Amino acid sequence: MLDAFVSEGPTSSRTIFLSRLIGLYCILISLAKLSHKQATVEMARALVHSAPMLFVVSLLAVVAGLAIILSHNIWSGGALPVIVTLIGWMALVKGTIFLFLSPEAAYEFFLGVYRYEELFYLYAAMPLLLGIYLTYEGFKPAPR
Repeated sequence: MLDAFVSEGPTSSRTIFLSRLIGLYCILISLAKLSHKQATVEMARALVHSAPMLFVVSLLAVVAGLAIILSHNIWSGGALPVIVTLIGWMALVKGTIFLFLSPEAAYEFFLGVYRYEELFYLYAAMPLLLGIYLTYEGFKPAPR
C-alpha cells in the first residue's frame, strides 16, 4: 500500500501515462474554450448557479484528485512527477472547496474574485501551456 508514495524513478510509466493524459486533456479543453469563449463563460455562470451540477462537478474533481494522489504522490525526481502530483492535489483542493460552497459563494468566488470573464484568455492559456509541456514531456523519447 505504501508503494504509491515511493518514487519509481523520475520518469516512471505512471508519470508518463498521467502526463500524457493530463496534458492532452488540458490542450483539448483549452482549445475548445478558446474557440467558444462566450459559450464557455455562459456555461461557467450556469454551472455555479446550479447546486446539483456544481455538486457533481465538484465530486468529479475530488475523485480525479484522489486518483492522481493515491497513484502518484511523488515529490522528487524532477519537475514532471512533481507537477503531476501538484495537479492531483489542486484538483482535490478545488473540488473539496466547491463541495462546501453555496452556489452564491461559488459564483462570487469563481466569477467575482477570479474575474473569470475578464481574465478569460489568461485562464484558458495557462492550462494550454501546461498541457503542451506535459504532453511534450510525456511523449518525448527517453534518453538512452
